[in-house]
Amino acid sequence: MVPHQAAKCEGKTRQSTLARTIALRTIDCGKIDKGNEAMTGPIETYRVEAYNTANLSENKMHDDTVARRFGFSGGLVPGVDVMAYMMHVPVAQWGRAFLERGLIEARFVKPVYDGEIADVRAEENAGVISIEVESRGELCATGTASLPAAAPMLAIKDYPEVASVSERKPVSAASYELGKWLGSMPRNWAGEAAEEYLTEVRERDPIYAREGLGHPGLLQRVMNKVLVDNAILGPWIHVGSRMQLLSASRRGDELTARAKVTANYEKKGHRFVELDALVVGNGTTALAHCHHVAIYQPRERA
Repeated sequence: MVPHQAAKCEGKTRQSTLARTIALRTIDCGKIDKGNEAMTGPIETYRVEAYNTANLSENKMHDDTVARRFGFSGGLVPGVDVMAYMMHVPVAQWGRAFLERGLIEARFVKPVYDGEIADVRAEENAGVISIEVESRGELCATGTASLPAAAPMLAIKDYPEVASVSERKPVSAASYELGKWLGSMPRNWAGEAAEEYLTEVRERDPIYAREGLGHPGLLQRVMNKVLVDNAILGPWIHVGSRMQLLSASRRGDELTARAKVTANYEKKGHRFVELDALVVGNGTTALAHCHHVAIYQPRERA
């Protein structure tokens, strides 16, 4: 999805099966940092004017006209950017420690639309932050964040580096064959691009500029990129992710994803793909272990 403004979540009459909650598989994150268990209760609501950063992207699910064919009222704000809104809460709570070893999970229940207000509500209990994103009085996303005592150890060699396809072809089940390894073209956000990204996702926390850090939402953009780099997709939807951060990324790091297809299936007329991936910085540093779920061929509304 793309930079966005306040989201317009539809009521029950507009509800689409494309936006239903998906149960994500578990990434083992070890023990939660016991130092956080003393803090409980609600956290101040974080309010965002949502912005659709992708209305000009190849994914036309972010285009108003195309999105309406699938039962939505307009182009969707990208799920990866809604997840970036959600990440603001644990970073504000735990600072750099979360960027170095935090765990976050997000499921996108209903769309967030450009220009609408999205309220990120959160509550901490025993070291786990429960997060909900509401817009227009509707629940649009749910998730949790926590701070493991230590980041799990993952070996880069277990995630082989492969090139993305030399020539993209129209998406089919063969594009994301079960067990297939997928690569992505390197991408970095440096200088003005880094500042532009923070503006797009409405991020106001000074930690990124002050410490020269990359926003973890960029790692989710790279996860979307691995899908796009390996097939010509029609309109498609990111429906959920679970991300274990392994190291704080630096502003301008060259990012790639090394992903294995762990599931490819049909459900209620939609084609889903699930990826297990390692996002790597500069070819040498494991930055995040991700489980990524997307509908790569949604069913059109009759």
